[in-house]
Amino acid sequence: MLTVAMPKGALLTDSINIFKEIGLDFSLLLEPGNRQLQVTDPTNSAKALLVRAQDVPVYVEYGQAQLGIVGYDVLLEKKPAVAQLLDLGFGGCRMSVAVPKTSPYKKSQQLPPNGRVASKFVHCAQDYFYKLDLPIEIVPLSGSVELGPITGMSEAIVDLVSSGKTLKENGLVEIDVLFYSTARLVAHPLSYRLNLDSIADWIARLEKKQSGNL
Repeated sequence: MLTVAMPKGALLTDSINIFKEIGLDFSLLLEPGNRQLQVTDPTNSAKALLVRAQDVPVYVEYGQAQLGIVGYDVLLEKKPAVAQLLDLGFGGCRMSVAVPKTSPYKKSQQLPPNGRVASKFVHCAQDYFYKLDLPIEIVPLSGSVELGPITGMSEAIVDLVSSGKTLKENGLVEIDVLFYSTARLVAHPLSYRLNLDSIADWIARLEKKQSGNL
């Protein structure tokens, strides 16, 4: 049976909808009061695992799920050994550098050498400043990174931005964009190569759906 790792949070509803359009219904995961972390499609063709977005590529890489949906930002941060197959086009956001409105720094290159940047995306931030040849100390945070500049712990942050409302409410402004992120379909490499659980058929349906031919 095909197993799909589905991301909790902002991508879940669109992820469920896109699979529903190709014949797999995991909408039980959205029902109020549901506490199940694993549900089976009514046709008994596939099951879905509800996991944290950051854990989707882990379940796929280790073969507990043949397919998964995850943000491009997570793939760049985690660098998992999975096959990246499709840009699904939803969940659009951007990874940005932001500073206080009162900051004298208007571009990333203007940040002081050996300055501090707070981020949940440590590897993405490190890679970005390495390419700029700018020595920066990345302060790893798992919560509200906006507090970094507010408290004076860092000169800037690197974080995902969607509407920009959170930045604005905390007196921060974007000065650079590292990359744009959308939801991606990923697969377990061996399952993909061997076409286990008819994975190729489901991928083909998703490709047709994306091209508007389904």
